[in-house]
Amino acid sequence: MALGPRLDLRQSQSLVMTPQLQQAIKLLALSNLEVEAFIAEEIEKNPLLEAGGGEAGERDEAPPADDAFDEDGARSDGFDEDGPTADRLVEAGDAIADAPLDVDYAAETFHHDSPVDSPRGMDGSLGMDGVAGGGEEGRGLDDYAAATLSLHDHLTAQAGELLDGFELAIAARIIDLIDEAGYFEGQTFEIAQALDVPLFQVERVLGVIQTLDPTGVGARSLAECIALQAKEADRYDPAMAKLIDNLDLLARGAIPQLRRLCGVDEEDMADMIRELRDYDPKPGLRFGGEPPAPITPDIFVRRTSEGWAIELNTATLPRLIVNRTYYAELSGGPQDKGSKAWLGECLASANWLVKALDQRARTIVRVAREIVKQQEAFFLHGVEHLRPLTLKAVADAIGMHESTISRVTSNKYLMCERGLHELKYFFTSGVAAADGGDAVSAEAVKSQIAKLIAAEGDDILSDDKLVELLKEKGFDLARRTVAKYREAIGLGSSVQRRRQRAMKAA
Repeated sequence: MALGPRLDLRQSQSLVMTPQLQQAIKLLALSNLEVEAFIAEEIEKNPLLEAGGGEAGERDEAPPADDAFDEDGARSDGFDEDGPTADRLVEAGDAIADAPLDVDYAAETFHHDSPVDSPRGMDGSLGMDGVAGGGEEGRGLDDYAAATLSLHDHLTAQAGELLDGFELAIAARIIDLIDEAGYFEGQTFEIAQALDVPLFQVERVLGVIQTLDPTGVGARSLAECIALQAKEADRYDPAMAKLIDNLDLLARGAIPQLRRLCGVDEEDMADMIRELRDYDPKPGLRFGGEPPAPITPDIFVRRTSEGWAIELNTATLPRLIVNRTYYAELSGGPQDKGSKAWLGECLASANWLVKALDQRARTIVRVAREIVKQQEAFFLHGVEHLRPLTLKAVADAIGMHESTISRVTSNKYLMCERGLHELKYFFTSGVAAADGGDAVSAEAVKSQIAKLIAAEGDDILSDDKLVELLKEKGFDLARRTVAKYREAIGLGSSVQRRRQRAMKAA
């Protein structure tokens, strides 16, 4: 073999993560609300993109991906089961040369301006009124959330009526150190050093803060919070003080020991415990901060006479259009080489984004359809019939990669007659059946454990007893597995439940 320089021609294949491919992958993992924000950013950057309707021939639009039926009972969603998947989204080539998405805007499909225009209740929420946010004529969930005053502002307003001068500045510092539950998390001596004031003055201002509404605010411990509320109710006698000082014994259910410490009989102890239940251990939460944002479903599923109807929540996903008329006006005018290249990039980016959003919608509905197919028993009968399911099983069924299914099911929620569930909820591990039959879902086992404990009555069930009862129902589980599932659904051990039962009966 001769040694020396030479030229070789080789052919190979490789996957290149182009910016367009990265964008398509990113869109799959976003929820509808996140896609809405993403579209708003793209519209600001690209003059050829618009949100809203348009005239046929002038604009291209990504059609909504619905899983509906026509009048003859045939599929009318436009999905090609054997067509390209999201994994091959970027194999189409140049975005400028791609044909635009032809849409008949006169078709009945797009007459979804109001629920009246939608056949069979397919109004963007499958007839589930009050959930999807229903457009301009409907009220959104945010409209029902009453504006609440923050705890900080509530305390500051009250302190301003009782204090002035430098004491008001001390009060402001103390209020800043009160958490959302109403507890003072700072140290009085640190405030005294920081403001260069006597410690007794800070303690006095803290005492004033502790008299404000809600009662119990400004406490440094649970015992102090309960004591402040007992004093306000004029029930802070020596026996109650002793009970509050020994809340750890009450938590352990040591009622006889508490009676001896407080020097009361069973009837008085029962009355004192009932009073404690009326006190609020976290008084500040009634003035809690911002109300939690409601979860908006991305997919609606409903059973119809023809089968299962699946639809994306278009109320949170605006239509994206490419204004080709504006492009023609700009390209027809005088422009230099740089402007022409920039305009071509804008058109390519706009076309690609419309196609990517359309493919995203098709992929989500396709995955949701397979989930409904695999978990049909759950949608018909409830959580006890939830089957074990893996991402790979869905990926193999619809011809996609497992990573694509993972992205599609992330941060997306499905609304059905069984409630609102994250798509990840339907992928659970399996538990072997006692009779050697098909494995059952871990969620189904948790549901059974919750039902058994809820119906246990005075006979508290131990974990060993739960194992026996579950085996009778066909679930073959070890004791540690039962304990793990019980703790996962927030239920205490048999000892803890027995103590709670004794406290309620006291």
